[in-house]
Amino acid sequence: MSFSSGTPKFRVAICGAGIGGLVLAVTIGKFADRDVQIDLYEAHDDITTAGAGLVISRRTMEMIESLGLNKELFDVSTNVHHSCGPKFRKSDIPEGGFEWFYRIVTQGNPMHRQHLVDILTQNLPSSCTVHFNKRLTKYDKLSARSLVLHFADESFENTDVLIGADGIHSSVRKTFFETMDRDLVDPSMIRHYADPSWTGTLVYRATFPAGKLLEMDSNNVALGDFTIFCGKGKNIVAYPIAQGTLINVAAFVSDERKAGTPFEGRSVSDVSQEEVEEAFKDFEPAAKNLLKCCNNPSRWALHVVNELPLAACDTVALIGDACHAMRPSMGAGAGQAIEDAFVLGRLLAHPLTTLDNVPAALRAYQDARLSAAQLVARSTTHTGWMYQFNMPGYYDGTDQGNERGEMEILQKMINNQFDSYGQGSAVAELRQAERSLQESVGLCKDY
Repeated sequence: MSFSSGTPKFRVAICGAGIGGLVLAVTIGKFADRDVQIDLYEAHDDITTAGAGLVISRRTMEMIESLGLNKELFDVSTNVHHSCGPKFRKSDIPEGGFEWFYRIVTQGNPMHRQHLVDILTQNLPSSCTVHFNKRLTKYDKLSARSLVLHFADESFENTDVLIGADGIHSSVRKTFFETMDRDLVDPSMIRHYADPSWTGTLVYRATFPAGKLLEMDSNNVALGDFTIFCGKGKNIVAYPIAQGTLINVAAFVSDERKAGTPFEGRSVSDVSQEEVEEAFKDFEPAAKNLLKCCNNPSRWALHVVNELPLAACDTVALIGDACHAMRPSMGAGAGQAIEDAFVLGRLLAHPLTTLDNVPAALRAYQDARLSAAQLVARSTTHTGWMYQFNMPGYYDGTDQGNERGEMEILQKMINNQFDSYGQGSAVAELRQAERSLQESVGLCKDY
C-alpha cells in the first residue's frame, strides 16, 4: 500500500534526556519514513546521568542491535570473569562469610551509564533538537491534537505529541493524572499515581578506582566478579566498570516497616564514609574493605512508582522511570526504559502513524509494554527481599537447624526470578504493538 506525500507530519516533544528519552529519539530518527520533528527537553545544562553502572540483558540487547549500536557498546563494556555473574555471598558474618552460589548467565557485560548516554547522544538524528535548562512544570491541552508545555523558566512551547521520560519525579506523570478525565481514574488515587513511594530502603552509592581496592585487598572478589554480599535486611552490590578501572558499589539498608511512609529530608544527599561502614559493621572483611574504599558516598532514599492503570492517553505517554520506576535488584530499570523507548519509537515512526491516529499508536505501546514492565517491577521487589532474607515464607537469615537447605530453596527462587525476566522478547512485544496499530486503522498485513 502506498501513502500520500501529504500524510501529516507531527512534532514529538520528549521531556528528559536520560537513557529512555535518548533511545526514543534515536529510534524515531532511524526508522521514521518521513520527517518527524523531535524536540528533546533536558532540565539540566548537559546530558548526564545519575548512578554509575548498569548491565544490559539479552532481551534489551535485541533493541541495541536493531539500532546498530552493539559494537559501540561492546567497546565500552567490561569483560568480567566468565563474562557473567553475579556471585552471591552470605556476608553478615563478621569473622568471614562464604560463597552462597554463582549464577552463570549469558548477558551483556557491565558498563558505565555515562558511556551509554554518550553513545546515544552521539547518535541523535538531525531531526532532533536538544533544549537545555528546560524543566517542565506542567502542560495544557490547546486542542485534541495540540499541547502547550510550560517550563520553570516561564517559557512555553507547543507540540503535537508529548512523551514523559522525565524520571521518577515526572512532571508529565503528575499533570497526566491530575488532568485526566475522572471516568478514567479514581480521583482518590491521583496522588497515589502521581507521587513516588518510598520503599523504606536507603542506598549508599560510590565509585572508586579499582587500584585502591587492589592495594588494600588484592584477593577481593569484587575486583573481578559481579558480587552481591547478602545479609539480613542489608546487601551490597559491587562490580567493575569502565573496562575494570573502576568499582561501582551500591549498599542497601532496608526497614520494611517504613515502606510507604513519607521520607523526611532530601532524597539524595552526601554522607560520611563512617555512616556507611557503621551500617555494615557486622559484615565480612571483604565487604568491609570494599566500603573502606568508598570515599564521598551518597545516600539515596529508594523510591518507586506505584503501579499505574494507564501509560498513555490521547497524545501523551509515559516511559521508563516516569512510568514504572522500580528497585534496582535485578538491574532491570535501564533495560525496561530502553524497551519502552524502542517499542514506542518504532510505533511513532511507523508508516501507518499519522497525527490523526497517534492516540492509537500510543495505546498500542501501552498494551504491549505497561503490564510487561510492571511484572518486572514486581519481580525486582521480590528479588530484593530475597537478597536480604526478607521474602515471606523463605529463609529468614537465621540458622534453625537447616540453614543450608533453606538457602538452597531461596537460591532456586532467585534463579527463577532471573530466568523469568530473561524469557520472552521485546521484539515480540513490538510485533504485537504493530499488529494492534494495523488493526486500529483497518489493516492486518505486515509492513
